[in-house]
Amino acid sequence: MSPDDSSPPPASHPTWWKAPLVATLPGLPLLVGEFALFWTDGYTSGFETMLVMATILLAISWVLPHRMSMRIPRLLAAGTALAVTTLPLMLALLMGLAMASG
Repeated sequence: MSPDDSSPPPASHPTWWKAPLVATLPGLPLLVGEFALFWTDGYTSGFETMLVMATILLAISWVLPHRMSMRIPRLLAAGTALAVTTLPLMLALLMGLAMASG
């Protein structure tokens, strides 16, 4: 056994913050705008449920433990939050394009 094998693993993954940050930078302004847009609905449609889920997933991606073993769950939570955040915008753009072309 070499001396390097006996050393304990690092307590924190050094780049744990990259995935949540990449999802937060474009996702947070979109979330705020979409919450402001759908606020008048009174949280009755599916969009509000998706936005709340995206907010919770984004928060989870930040608060997961900073270990290397949590890298994949953190990446999945951040990526899913960003995808769910952009879904209403993409749907609105696609519907606008369909109405403009037809």
